[in-house]
Amino acid sequence: MKTANRLAEEAGRADRAVFQRADAMQLPFEDASFDAVMALESIIHMPDRETVLTEVARVLRPGGRLVLTDVFERAPRKVPRHPSIDKFCRNFMVTLADVDGYVAMLHRSGLRLRGLLDITEHTQQRTFQELSRPVEGTDRPEALGQTNLPDLLQPSDMLGVDEFGCLLVAAVRP
Repeated sequence: MKTANRLAEEAGRADRAVFQRADAMQLPFEDASFDAVMALESIIHMPDRETVLTEVARVLRPGGRLVLTDVFERAPRKVPRHPSIDKFCRNFMVTLADVDGYVAMLHRSGLRLRGLLDITEHTQQRTFQELSRPVEGTDRPEALGQTNLPDLLQPSDMLGVDEFGCLLVAAVRP
């Protein structure tokens, strides 16, 4: 957070952008205090999506917008499901959304759906393809050298696992 706030200050945007850490299930903000909320690759780690969405609805002003990404099990669902999905979920503390109940969950949370789009081919599969490429030396991003990703999951294990998907969700507080 310190770096993000310092960079905002250096860019002359400290009056418009403040970065802080918070519990998404108990947001420390006043009711109706935001015009927009983004939750990219974060709600997947929450133990209760509906609680998070209810908090988001609380802090959004009427007409405020939410954009998020979420992971889900795409149809046709296989039984048993691909073991790499379970390994991914277990090792990265991820839960899969119930896409069939997403609209109802948004409504119960006080939000209204504006769009729900399966973006799997542009996100999940592309990410796993890139992470599976052998990269050595100076071409290897520094961040990859600092991760224990191979111990948690071989990205190639997720290639072609079509039932593991990613959603782009847009909603509004009425």
